[in-house]
Amino acid sequence: MDLTVIPGSRIVEVARLAFATPDVDFLCFGESDQPSPAVAREAAIAALREGNILYPDVRGLPALRQALSGYLGGLHAKPVAESRIQVTASGMAAISIAMAAVVRAGHRVVMHSPTWPNIANAARLRGAVVDEIDLDAQPDGGFRLDLDRLDTMMNGARAFVLNSPGNPTGWTATEPELRLIREIVQRHGAWLISDEVYSRLIYDGSTAAPSLLDIAEPDDRIIVCNSFSKTWVMTGWRLGWLVVPEGTGELIADIVEAVHSGVASFTQHGGIAAIQDTATMERFRAHCATGRELASQALAGLNGVRYQPPVGAFYAFLAVEGLDDSLDLAKKLVTRHGVAVAPGVAFGSAGEGWLRVCFAQSAGLMERAMQRLRDGIRAEMGS
Repeated sequence: MDLTVIPGSRIVEVARLAFATPDVDFLCFGESDQPSPAVAREAAIAALREGNILYPDVRGLPALRQALSGYLGGLHAKPVAESRIQVTASGMAAISIAMAAVVRAGHRVVMHSPTWPNIANAARLRGAVVDEIDLDAQPDGGFRLDLDRLDTMMNGARAFVLNSPGNPTGWTATEPELRLIREIVQRHGAWLISDEVYSRLIYDGSTAAPSLLDIAEPDDRIIVCNSFSKTWVMTGWRLGWLVVPEGTGELIADIVEAVHSGVASFTQHGGIAAIQDTATMERFRAHCATGRELASQALAGLNGVRYQPPVGAFYAFLAVEGLDDSLDLAKKLVTRHGVAVAPGVAFGSAGEGWLRVCFAQSAGLMERAMQRLRDGIRAEMGS
């Protein structure tokens, strides 16, 4: 049939195998085993009981937009007007809306790699040409973005997509780097789309990762995407938002109307309650910090593995010496060793030779799963 074809998800491929295999520990999805905030669940249930089931304002409930405006203004160096906020049906929907607004067939979109594959596919669905700039892997297992190379690649590009803190690497741009990225993209007359869904999951003692909302002017050609999924442990709620340039709110709302026509109001009421629940957010970050430490302990001293604890997000991204088929290894880890992790190649060719582990899990699960992973890597790679 004459349908659009995009690359399938290797993460889903591993997950489907794991679902069909008994006794497998899941560390392959970007999802925690912790519950969503009780106040959010209660608010959504109350909204349903009160009959909040009609079509909502496509821009998002005014109360949620106002809550997000206050939240972002308190978190970042510059205020964010409520008129610049668009509620979306998930963080992925936010990225798709940004692409629909900015990208046309034949445009070139630059993004760093390895990165979450859905971002590139959203650009491809718009008919864009995706150019990847590989993050430079450092000897200690960390990463850096070569800004001189980015400057060269942005010549003639329509947009640059930034993901910081990044999935799967945990790479997090510093504020000076963000200022340079903004300057480069502006100089080339391009758009900057920033995926900041992991902004609160940072482990250096900061309240949040450096953000373009700290430095950008309201009328910059910058769109910031975010979500309730990670910060508030609300992956299945499918609730996200955009911060768009001043004066473009109605134009973006028209695109949302054509794509998914708004977000269920009872879901949005859950989001309003979640924003007010700062305790859950802090507790979840501490939970992830514990998982990060458990992953580091399990990977320490493992021959043939190079790993550095990430600055942000909730993934351990580890290089395995001699690994040239991460998908094959990930499948063997499922069927032979009872642990599901994401193959590095799922995040682009720059990810081949690596594995991604989601450490946002309970201590018991982490300890068992990481032991299975250690045993599996030793057995399959001879390390």
